Amino acid sequence: MTSVATACWGLVFWERQGTWYAAVTGPETKTDIAPVPEGARFVGIDFAVGTSLRVLPTPALVDGGTQLPDTTRRTFRLAGVRWETPGPDDAEALVDRLVRTGAVVRDPIVTAVRRGHRPPVSQRTVERRFRAATGLTQGAVRQVERVREAAALLAAATPVADVVSRLDYVDEPHLARALRRYVGRTARQLREGAGGPIALDLN
Repeated sequence: MTSVATACWGLVFWERQGTWYAAVTGPETKTDIAPVPEGARFVGIDFAVGTSLRVLPTPALVDGGTQLPDTTRRTFRLAGVRWETPGPDDAEALVDRLVRTGAVVRDPIVTAVRRGHRPPVSQRTVERRFRAATGLTQGAVRQVERVREAAALLAAATPVADVVSRLDYVDEPHLARALRRYVGRTARQLREGAGGPIALDLN
């Protein structure tokens, strides 16, 4: 499967041949090929930009991740605590518990900036907090989010010229380079649904 650049970190759970696994995944700054075991079933949770695990800073996860030990169908271990392994219908409940217990924390300055506010600190402080919370610069986050939106628009048959104009790309070659670097697809492949499985919700 083609992985796609993302500004988010996440938790992923999967089962294969009766064995359960869990991992923390980090933000990804480029496209890549992600191995998907045949017959495996997955549940994934993406966390908002600006959040992080208290015991595992997001910058340490960029373009990588870590598998969690001692995972079973019922529970997994994270930050020295056992949590219920979620299914597709109770992932939100797990997120609520992680936030409520302080296992997942949020940087208030990054959150404020993401919501369009201007916190009473210098731009240098904002950028430093952004890097500390996400492992990425604000510019990198914007690039990744923009190209993911572009991919979704192209998959929905939006003309390339309209995508360029709507998302403020310089020109079509600029968009093409971004798609190649971050998504691993051309505009034509996205329109036609070609190129094989891709880790991006295009519905």
